[in-house]
Formats: sequence, C-alpha cells, structure tokens
Amino acid sequence: MAIESNVTASGNFWQIPQQWWRKKIVPVIANLKFAIVLVLIIAVLSITGTVIEQGETPGFYQTNYPEHPALFGFLTWKVIQVIGLDHVYRTWWYLGLLVLFGISLMTCTFTTQLPMLKSARKWKFYDNPKFFQRLALSAEIDDRDLTDLTEQLETQKYKIFTEGDKLYARKGLIGKIGPIVVHIGMILTLLGGVWGAMTGFIGQEMIPSGDTFQVKNILDAGPLARNQIPKDWSVKVNRFWIDYTPAGTIDQFYSDLSVVDNSTQKELDRQTIYVNKPLKYQGVYYYQTDWSISGVKIRLNNSPIFRLPMAQIGQGAQNRLWGTWIPTKPDLSEGVSLLAKDLQGTMLVYDTKGQLVSSVRAGNSIEVNGVTLKILELIGGTGLQIKADPGIPIVYLGFGLLMLGVIMSYFSHSQIWAVTKDGKLYLGGRTNRAQVVFERETIELIERLQNAGTGEVTGDVEVPTAVS
Repeated sequence: MAIESNVTASGNFWQIPQQWWRKKIVPVIANLKFAIVLVLIIAVLSITGTVIEQGETPGFYQTNYPEHPALFGFLTWKVIQVIGLDHVYRTWWYLGLLVLFGISLMTCTFTTQLPMLKSARKWKFYDNPKFFQRLALSAEIDDRDLTDLTEQLETQKYKIFTEGDKLYARKGLIGKIGPIVVHIGMILTLLGGVWGAMTGFIGQEMIPSGDTFQVKNILDAGPLARNQIPKDWSVKVNRFWIDYTPAGTIDQFYSDLSVVDNSTQKELDRQTIYVNKPLKYQGVYYYQTDWSISGVKIRLNNSPIFRLPMAQIGQGAQNRLWGTWIPTKPDLSEGVSLLAKDLQGTMLVYDTKGQLVSSVRAGNSIEVNGVTLKILELIGGTGLQIKADPGIPIVYLGFGLLMLGVIMSYFSHSQIWAVTKDGKLYLGGRTNRAQVVFERETIELIERLQNAGTGEVTGDVEVPTAVS
C-alpha cells in the first residue's frame, strides 16, 4: 500500500507541472497579441541595427558617438558596446527574441491551426431540418432531390459526399492549409536568420592590385563561424581600376579577382566584380565597396624600380588624398613629397619646404634636386567586404513558403449541407471568408434548382444581416 501511495504521489507530482504548462504557459505563448508584441519589439530592434552602423571598430563609435554631447542624451559609444548595438543581429537577446517568436508560431500551429485543419477535413451529415436554420445561408425547396443538387455543385467544383438522403460538399480546403504554410515559412525564415547569425561572418580588406590575400580582418562573426572562413584557398587581386566620367567623377570601380588553391597555386575561379556584382565562391561573397591608392612605382635616374607605399591623408569621399615621401639623396637628407587624389594619373610634387614644385602624370619624368624622377605607375587598392551567411538559402525558402501560404490563404473554405425529408430539400451553407461571393453563388444555385423543375421555394432564403 505504501508503494502504491508513493507511485500515485509521484505521478501527481509530474502531472501538476504538465497541467500548469498546458493551461497557463501554452495559451500565452500561442496568443496572437503576444506574437504581435514580439514582432513589434523585433522590428524596433531591427531598425536600431539599421540606423546604428554595425561591425565597425571601437574607434569609429568613439568618434561618432561621443559621451559629450551624447546622442539623444544617453546614446554613447559605451552604451552601444555594452548593450551590443554595434552587432545587434548577433546579440543573445535579439536571437532569443527570434527563438521565442518561432516557439510562439510553432505553438500556435500545433494548438490551433492543425486542429482547425483536422476539423475541416472531417465532415458530418445532418438530418434535422432545424440545423439548417442556424447556418449563414439556408433554404427549403419542394420537389427536389440530391441528384439535382449534386449536378449543380459539381459545376461549382465542390467535392461531394453523400449518405442516403444526406449530402455534404466542400471546396477551398487549401485555404485552411494556407495559414499553416505561412507559419512554416515564418519559422524557416527565423531559423535561417538565427543560423546565419551563429555561423556567418563579415570581414573587410583593403588589398593592393597584384597582391594575394586570405581573410584576416574579421569585423563580426558568429560563435560557429570558424568553418566558414576560407582556409584552403586565397584570393588574388589581378587588377583594380576605375572608370571616370568626362567630368572627372567616379563612374564605377572594378576588381579582377582570382580564387587560388593554397597548396597547388592553381586558379579555381576568376571573375571581375563591381558594385552590386560580387564574387561568390563556396558560400563566401566578396563585394566591391571601397578603393584606395596603395602605392606608386618610381625610378630615380637609372636606379632599379622602387615601389613605395602611399598613405591616406584626407578623410571623407571629397577630401581624400594619398601621399608618400621620395628621397633624392642616398643619405635621405633631401627628398620630395608626392600627392595624388585619384587614379587618373596626375600627381603633385612638393619640396621639403612645402612649396609646389611641379605636377606629373604616370609615365612622365621631372627634374628634382638634380635627379630625374620618373613616375611609372600608380597602384590602386580595392576595398572588399567579405561576407558568409549560410542561413540565406533557408531564409529564401522561408520567404517562398510565406508568399505561397499567403496566396493559399485567399481561397475560401465553403461548406454546404443538404437533406431530403418529407418531400423537401433542406439546403444550407457557410464560408470562412468572401461572404458576399458565397451568398451570391448559393442564391444562384438555389435559383438553378428552382428552374430545373416545377418546384418552388416554400420558405425565404435566409442570409445574414451583416457581412463579416
């Protein structure tokens, strides 16, 4: 007896949390208002991640979001980095909200949508004429049988079930499946977003023309992104160039890139990229986003060719300058400064006192400090953003199912019941949407039944007083 009591007590102990979960937690999670609140919170946070630059260096936020004065009185670089507003889409609280929203959708699907679909697939015949008075639309017709009604319903694409003198017909069951497909699409979209945030990365590189590189400068990466970062292959910048308009402004910039196997140095792929046309290889995208002047090739008199790096001086798209210092004596006691603002080839030469000496184009020579300085070539550098997001295919699939589900949801699920009793045909029906269309179709159906014989409608056709 004691053992039975313990078993019973143990069973009740485990039943209480399950009952509490089903009665208290599940209804809240599956509630539409709860889901809407989650969507609004996620939308606000997504806007924040769009307005605040993501994945920049700490110095960028210190410059653009200083403590004095703080933006809106509170938004400083410290707040941004502590809360994680510099990488919103990878923070635990943003991903947690996505997971919670996905759980809400799944709970609603299993507790509401699937039972509704299961109920819609079942049918029940009715033989009591009083039932038809409770339907949205009903009528009584003399001297008609189910054969006449079946013929009319078949022309309207109804699926018909009969049992003796009773009939049930339906169409548009796909409209009941639509909301479920919508939920599946949304869940897949959320799953793709979370998976991409966990396994993807964003990097940025500035590579001189002619150099080969691997991704090193990772700006933002998920905790599982290690396998996505290229290790067995590199990318070579064969050439970088800019097309200019007649007015001298930039029209487009291009990078000729090759994917190279690290072990064999074999070229695996080669593409020319430009803005909005990236290189894609093994799920990693290389986007053309920026440019620079990385160096200059020169010769002094008959010396070997020197390649000198050029450093950026100005900031901003309109004020950027690149410069380098060229020694004209072996002991480095004298030299000139070389400045350039674009890759069109014109450079300015300044002496040690800051006085303009001359201007020179690539391929030409000038005399400075008793030596012949020849500018052979300006070397451009391409600014690439490197991105991998394994969740994108899942997101695309989710969006596809979402759109398909929305289209399916526009189909109305219409039902019609009928029974013949005491020489009369009792007919009624209802639908879940497009009420006016259903009323018009049903009234036309009744009129065709009347016109098919000598029967007359003995009762008024009852329609709802308000259309929902």
